[in-house]
Amino acid sequence: MADKTLWLVMGDKPGDNAQLLAIAKALDWPYEVRQMIPRQEYIYGKPPFKASLYHLDPEKSDPLSPPWPDLVLTVGRRPAMAAQWIRQQSGGKTKVILLGRPKKMLHEFALVILTGQYLMPPGDNILFLDLPLMQIAQQRMDQAAAAWQSEYESLKKPLTAVLIGGPTKPYRMDEAVIADLLTQLQQQAGKGSLFISTSRRSPDVVIDYIKQHLPADSTLYCWRAEDKNNPYLALLGRADAFVVTGDSLSMMVEIARLGKPLFIYPLPQQGGVFTKIIRHIGKQVSLMPGSILARIFGYSRDLGRIHRYLINTGLASILGQDRQASAEPVKDQLEQVVQRIKQL
Repeated sequence: MADKTLWLVMGDKPGDNAQLLAIAKALDWPYEVRQMIPRQEYIYGKPPFKASLYHLDPEKSDPLSPPWPDLVLTVGRRPAMAAQWIRQQSGGKTKVILLGRPKKMLHEFALVILTGQYLMPPGDNILFLDLPLMQIAQQRMDQAAAAWQSEYESLKKPLTAVLIGGPTKPYRMDEAVIADLLTQLQQQAGKGSLFISTSRRSPDVVIDYIKQHLPADSTLYCWRAEDKNNPYLALLGRADAFVVTGDSLSMMVEIARLGKPLFIYPLPQQGGVFTKIIRHIGKQVSLMPGSILARIFGYSRDLGRIHRYLINTGLASILGQDRQASAEPVKDQLEQVVQRIKQL
């Protein structure tokens, strides 16, 4: 591979980018990073999927220019659009590997690496994994824990870290949801303490409610983009148990790989009976081989599949239920990914 070129076409999501870097390092090939930053209106808004750069901020994104690479690793809607644009500019010579669900153009990817939450029928260019490849290096956790040592020592033990995500289709998070979570947390903490941390997706109304109803023996950290001393890594190294809202896939997986007690708080779904019926039909269509509807409207996602996998393998429990027996260490499927890529 010494005479070949590899680009990592990344977005602005640390969890996604970490998986690409893990694959690249395991491949042990030279690589270059091209980071794609969306325009303001597409940070949360979803651009229609096509091979294009129209959705990117050209001043903040890395330049894309020939010579084009032989291989591109990418993840997410916005970077994948740029990756397919690169493929077009190369005259189809660049092979694109996508980590995650393809929005469209399934057969234009040389390989699609799917994890358990995505619904799609088997295919020659699809590799299924049980869990995403997120994993935090022990050294990073140790360094962060050392930086937070004085704050940690002042907290009552055992310490339960509570990691709050945010609403994501089809799940909702509002005052009623967070009120129920806080009620359950007071029972969970027992004689110990809680360290509650929000994330970039946590709504202001949820943060305000937590501030006004913070349980006793609790510490609240509110996520800030400019803060370089986020406690997340320190909590991974120091907390005795974890409660994670069910939308936060990366946090659930990173904690599961540590082998520490993990409790999932599933978020309720949006919509009424009719919406839920349509959603169920969409899931069934996604699993049908050769489904034209799935190709047109995209493939469904079901985070509940990850919840069930973690619970059935003893890696997690539902908050409020008895803890599952300790599980075996999480199976590392990174080598399987590496071998499949090398076959290309």
